[in-house]
Amino acid sequence: MRSLLVDLTPVRTSPAFRRLWLGLSVANLGSQLTVVAVGLQVYALTGSTLAVGVLGICALVPLVVFGLYGGALVDHYDRRTVAVVASLVSWAAVLVLVAQAALGNEHVGLLYGLVAVQSAAGAVNSPARSAIIPRLLEPRLMPAANALQTMGWNVALTLGPLTGAVLVAGIGYVWAYAVDAVLFTFALTALLRLPPVPPEPSAERRARLGLGSVVDGLRYLGTQPNVRMTFLVDVVAMVTAMPRVLFPAVGVLYLGGGETTTGVLTAAIAAGGILAGLFSGGLARVRWQGRIIAAAITAWGLSIVAFGLVLVAAGPTSPEGVLPVALALAVVTLALAGASDAVSSVFRQTILQTATPDHMRGRLQGVFVVVVAGGPRLGELALGALSTRVGEAWAPVIGGVACVVLLWVLVRAQRTFWDYDARHPTP
Repeated sequence: MRSLLVDLTPVRTSPAFRRLWLGLSVANLGSQLTVVAVGLQVYALTGSTLAVGVLGICALVPLVVFGLYGGALVDHYDRRTVAVVASLVSWAAVLVLVAQAALGNEHVGLLYGLVAVQSAAGAVNSPARSAIIPRLLEPRLMPAANALQTMGWNVALTLGPLTGAVLVAGIGYVWAYAVDAVLFTFALTALLRLPPVPPEPSAERRARLGLGSVVDGLRYLGTQPNVRMTFLVDVVAMVTAMPRVLFPAVGVLYLGGGETTTGVLTAAIAAGGILAGLFSGGLARVRWQGRIIAAAITAWGLSIVAFGLVLVAAGPTSPEGVLPVALALAVVTLALAGASDAVSSVFRQTILQTATPDHMRGRLQGVFVVVVAGGPRLGELALGALSTRVGEAWAPVIGGVACVVLLWVLVRAQRTFWDYDARHPTP
């Protein structure tokens, strides 16, 4: 039983990784808190759901631009320095959020701008941190380290929104943002205590940073089939079978409970990721990592199909109260989906970090940030459009089947990914 529980070897053997993991886990909780608080403040100022939706665009555009360029920065400069500077920018944005709330700001444009600044800083910070971790740990410990990080992220995703809503309702926006500002110092302190992490020397690195460096990273990705597959299979999973956009309608039309049910369904995916992390001890010993990714994404797709079938069985009856059996079954299917996605994430990140040479890690981590952020949003658009034609119940059924079919088309076309050997990592 002990061998199945989360492997804590990375935090025991590397004090630097331990501080970084704990700091980021705490800071992520604050970041999720602020996401909810900003959305609530925008709605309070405008009374418009569309205005709240614009926040997503304000976050996505800088993330795409700075994710790619930030990765090039990481491959040219000391990664600790890049992460610290980006963190200071993000922290400053949180402090301005505190100030504008205290001063009674009524201009929604300021909130849009601050969200864009936070997103840009995070898009630089994330690849820098991810490129640092392989320098702190042995390659054999990377699956365990990524399992810990995935678990920390899912805990933040579960508790952060709830905490944010409670704080805003109880003590107001000022204190909600102030809590984030305090929690963010944990990550900043962990970064400041790291030793310098300059990129390793490479004759292939351009002398000067520019757009050419970004293009070099994309060209490299195009020539490395196993690393490229980690992105392609994730895009397939997220674009075809990300069900979050359906949850508000499901809470009204199928399962009852309205907003409460929407929150429960959203938390179920993250809770599944937490459970997968708690019982991730065996992941550190997996050798054929491509096969596990394929199995995990297959399980994701089938879980989403099962979620849709629960809705088909319940029917669009617009119940006045919650349907407890149907809701319980839906939560189980989504928790299984979240656990599957967590396992896939662990090994996709592991392959990216161990098979990619150091001088390319930052740029490919930048692409990773763009894919992870953009894929689910495209998926929400795709399933939202599909649901207008076939209904909210059949959309996840069709999407989940499409996910599994497209995944195995890719795997059959790229056999080296199926045979990927963690003992001999090749990009």
